Amino acid sequence: MSGRGRVLVVDDKENMLKLFSKMLGDDYDVTTAGDGTRALALLAAQRFDVVVTDLRMPGADGFAVLRAVKDRAPDTEVVMMTAHATVPDAVEAMRQGAWDYLQKPFDPDQAGEVVAKALARKREREAAQAPETGEVGGYGGLVGRSAAMREVYRLLAQAASLDITVLLGGETGTGKELAARAIHFQSARREKRFVPVNCGALPAELVESELFGHARGAFTGAAAAKAGLFEEAEGGTLFLDEVGELPLPAQVKLNRALQEKEIRRVGESTPVKVDVRVIAATHRDLGAEVKAGRFREDLYYRLHVFPVELPALRARKEDLPLLAAAFLDKYARAFRREVTGFTPAALAALAGHAWPGNVRELENAVERAVAVTAGPEIRPEDLPPAVTRAPQGLPPGEALSGLPYREALDQARDQFSREYLVALMKEFGGNVTRAAERAGVERESLHRLLKRHGLRSRDFEGP
Repeated sequence: MSGRGRVLVVDDKENMLKLFSKMLGDDYDVTTAGDGTRALALLAAQRFDVVVTDLRMPGADGFAVLRAVKDRAPDTEVVMMTAHATVPDAVEAMRQGAWDYLQKPFDPDQAGEVVAKALARKREREAAQAPETGEVGGYGGLVGRSAAMREVYRLLAQAASLDITVLLGGETGTGKELAARAIHFQSARREKRFVPVNCGALPAELVESELFGHARGAFTGAAAAKAGLFEEAEGGTLFLDEVGELPLPAQVKLNRALQEKEIRRVGESTPVKVDVRVIAATHRDLGAEVKAGRFREDLYYRLHVFPVELPALRARKEDLPLLAAAFLDKYARAFRREVTGFTPAALAALAGHAWPGNVRELENAVERAVAVTAGPEIRPEDLPPAVTRAPQGLPPGEALSGLPYREALDQARDQFSREYLVALMKEFGGNVTRAAERAGVERESLHRLLKRHGLRSRDFEGP
């Protein structure tokens, strides 16, 4: 490994590019791009250790650059620069994978320190993610040292070495997309694109067009021919998240694409050969879906070549302190807060919660706590009420007998409502419209209920 890190700086201001070239040139190999479009071209052809990009630029903005980096080389660390620094922008950038951000105008020494830390972080992750050592601290962005996660790392490393179809299972929020990315970026296809798609979020009438593309005039609104996601992923990996949500007609075409390694655009009869590795994921029991007639048996066996099940957080509670610490570090940097840890009582509250939303729910809880805490440590009162209330699953009398009747009744009702909403949203993958229809309530009413219980529909949309 070269001692000099490779840094790409992206900004539409020439003076800013010159500043970084002068500031970093003695210690790093610095490449500059005067706009996001140029940066995207460089990212497609070269690999960098750190990317420093402005947020607001004409054309492709900093978020487009960030997404391109994380699609092609997720271990590359991204530092966002902005003169419009707001907490929502910073948090959203870090949610999407940015390492840190710089608010203009910034001190050159501060910027140099941030780049140095980003490079050090990148190299730490490279060492931790190697298949033979991944079991120690994590693999491909996944965190944990439990026996269950060590087995997952072993399977992911094995899957990365084999160019076969993988089916990732596990509850919503267990990290299935991170696992898919780990497989891709440790595989021989790592230099090509990783293309993720949430099958449950695609409108039923457009699923086939999105996956396989369409010819000009194939349907109303098809003013031009369009390549599908299979073609976009050529040579790389197509990640089909929530594959169990695909309508049956699309399942037929997907099965054929996997079998023949070719696709047909909607409105065309000529097949197009594709070289794509498919990784699928679902929170459903596809075997049960086959028996119920909602999923094709032939497609099930076509996908079920190399299955990997990601454990629920409650099945690996020993990893919880590691995960909580990682999220605390992430959001302390995002919010520029000097928050260094958790009180023993807060850790006990985290350990006592059932985490029906798994790792994603834990991340949201820590994010909230970092934002609201008044001191250097997170306390129980900083955590969401759902985390600090009586453990879920206990008989109401055992958990609530020390309270007055009306208060106990209110708490039991709240607990039931939250558990019902979690189960409902998990079933429909975060689709509020379909969930509201099942529950028999108005869509707006369901939104209010979710907000009341600290739940967000997007938390149930994928891995």
